Amino acid sequence: MQCSTSYSRVSTDLVHCRATWPAGQRRAVSHNARAIIGRSVVRSDATAVKERPRPGEKKGFVEEMRMAAMRLHTRDQAPKDGSRPEEKPEDQPVRQWTPSRAGYLRFLAESKAVYDTLEQIVEAAPKSEYAKFRNTGLERSAPLARDIQWLQKTYDLPSPEVSADGPGAEYASALKQLAADDPAAFICHFYNFYFAHTAGGRMIGRKVAEVILDNKTLDFYQWDGEVKDKLAAVKDKINELAETWTREQKDHCLEETNKSFQHSGAILRTITASEE
Repeated sequence: MQCSTSYSRVSTDLVHCRATWPAGQRRAVSHNARAIIGRSVVRSDATAVKERPRPGEKKGFVEEMRMAAMRLHTRDQAPKDGSRPEEKPEDQPVRQWTPSRAGYLRFLAESKAVYDTLEQIVEAAPKSEYAKFRNTGLERSAPLARDIQWLQKTYDLPSPEVSADGPGAEYASALKQLAADDPAAFICHFYNFYFAHTAGGRMIGRKVAEVILDNKTLDFYQWDGEVKDKLAAVKDKINELAETWTREQKDHCLEETNKSFQHSGAILRTITASEE
């Protein structure tokens, strides 16, 4: 409306000014003014209607989430899409890590604290839309409990301590708050935590097992049935939920990706903790 009003004023001024000009010049100015005003209004309308699509948007919102996550990977972690430089200990290639059994046991315990919370939130469904993510087949609390018990018994390790100020408890507390107050942000964390451990997480588990677990494949990295089918079903549910969001809510969800990586990275670093 501001654009149209402005150009109407310009048109009126031209009409008044041309009254003192010769007839031929008046006709030319009038024609040119109408052409300029018409083009400007059309251009203004097109800019308002056509908005540049976000990366991955045409394939569904989960693709937008995936691309946001990939931008936070290093080239070693994601050869095709990674673009972030190595800055932190967990950014180093896994082959360069020096894992410990005590550290890995703590990593499993800290991870379980987060999965316990995610599964409790989904079960309680403080927001009704969370209920659709129950019983997806991706749940990890029970497998992690078995792995923790196996690791303790096999290598005679003490029970891992998950302190209130540790990375697992801190993340769990943040998730509870987001689940109650910020559903779009919560879904970002839900997606990134579950999906990370079906991809890069499995690779890390395999490499660590080669070094300290005699190639043992933990239950944490095994699913009943095809995990790709379970992932596809969850992707469909997230895409369906995102269809009810505004563009602002979607962008807010994507902006939360960096925080999800910060929390996950803090947990991942426990793998290289020293033996006690």
